[in-house]
Amino acid sequence: MSRPYYITTAIHYPNGRPHIGHAYEMIAADAIARFQRQQGRDVRFQTGTDEHGLKMVKTARDRGVEVRALADEMSGYFHEMADKLDISCDRFIRTVEPDHYAASQAIWKAMEANGDLYLDRYEGWYSVRDEAFYEEKELVEGEGGEKLSPQGTPVEWTAEETWFFRLSKYQQPLLDLFASQPDFIRPESRRNEILRFVEGGLTDLSVSRTSFDWGVPVPGSPGHVMYVWVDALTNYITGVGYPDDSAMFDKYWPADLHLIGKDIVRFHTVYWPAFLMSAKLPLPKQVFGHGFLLNRGEKMSKSVGNVVDPMELAELYGVDALRYFLLRDVSFGNDGTFSDEAIVTRANADLSNSFGNLAQRVCAFIAKNLEGKVEAGRADTADDALIADVDAACDGFAKAFEELALSQGIESWMTGVFACNAFIDVQAPWALRKTDPERMHAVLGTLLKAIHRLAVTIEPVVPGSSAKLIAQLGHDAATGAFNIAAPSPIFPRLELQQSEEA
Repeated sequence: MSRPYYITTAIHYPNGRPHIGHAYEMIAADAIARFQRQQGRDVRFQTGTDEHGLKMVKTARDRGVEVRALADEMSGYFHEMADKLDISCDRFIRTVEPDHYAASQAIWKAMEANGDLYLDRYEGWYSVRDEAFYEEKELVEGEGGEKLSPQGTPVEWTAEETWFFRLSKYQQPLLDLFASQPDFIRPESRRNEILRFVEGGLTDLSVSRTSFDWGVPVPGSPGHVMYVWVDALTNYITGVGYPDDSAMFDKYWPADLHLIGKDIVRFHTVYWPAFLMSAKLPLPKQVFGHGFLLNRGEKMSKSVGNVVDPMELAELYGVDALRYFLLRDVSFGNDGTFSDEAIVTRANADLSNSFGNLAQRVCAFIAKNLEGKVEAGRADTADDALIADVDAACDGFAKAFEELALSQGIESWMTGVFACNAFIDVQAPWALRKTDPERMHAVLGTLLKAIHRLAVTIEPVVPGSSAKLIAQLGHDAATGAFNIAAPSPIFPRLELQQSEEA
């Protein structure tokens, strides 16, 4: 029986349309999910939208619409993006769904039963944009002397009756967790940052609001809705059946990987494990905080006007070219930069000129000259050497993907592509057709095996293109034979367009 593997993205806050950062996280998670399926794992992959909180209320008010109508509209754009980018999620979750309300209220009751919730009055700093509470010592000074959050967002003084969670009680259990499971938080830079934060002391956390009613009602406490991060984080267990479907929950929980942006690592590695400890539920195995995408080296901002629509990029350059670029050129875990020029350059160099051209040359030659079929030929040590090189390249891809070193994995895969191109240039099957047909068949058969292995390996990164190429090769798994269909270019060369900055 195959081992389960549960991967999630952060659920995205839909007070605006999706941007390229949302697309990057979805694409990275999808590539990991597809890779794990290739390894025979029983994968469950979840993404979705986080639709409660004060920020949604204010956005709806500013637009003059009902907040549920805003949530429905905006969540729809994220769902559309997932479909467009070939995201193979098993569930697209929305926090407005009834089973999520039930799960959020169930974990609340479990924390309450453990004595970790108490009613008091909150007075302190709150960032609407971050949906986060901050201590005075965390604030920074803005250019005009105003107080800002560590993220540089405005904060406002908030005072209201609230339920508190005894976060302070979990300081030592969290430190013990980080010590016993060094890979719980990755990469290392994020782990060190959180370690310092927890070592500095934890104060109890306000976990309900009374100033608005757009959220999950606190059970048994009229007028209170849950702090948005309580119900947002709970989505990960809602999606695997908590609290009613114990068979599904026991199968997939704890999650193997929460994939999130580096700006929300604290919520996932301090608050979330503390909530789970309180509710006596298992902890996720790993939280990976990836970096930001920068537009030509600059952080994207609506005020600057450099926010890029990923749907437009996919339309201009193709879904797989965009996926390939983001996973190949951004070192996973670090910040990365992108531009139209960089997407075109990378896609043309690797996909069109190297791999696409290789497959097209071989398949077109076989379809035109050999009626789509290659016979057994006279093997040579060069053939074995190529297959060994391609196997090593694909094994390197797999090893790197297991370690979440996505760009290094693709780099390893490319060494197999380069080996094939060097082999075809040296062996020159078009010349062998006249001088040594038997050897020609062996060369072409070796290339087909190599191309097929490369196409299968890269499927998690470029699923649509890989499927087309594999179909074109007509590989019979039982006999190992190929029946080449008349090829059409899988990776056409891209021309530079100029995407509009929203």
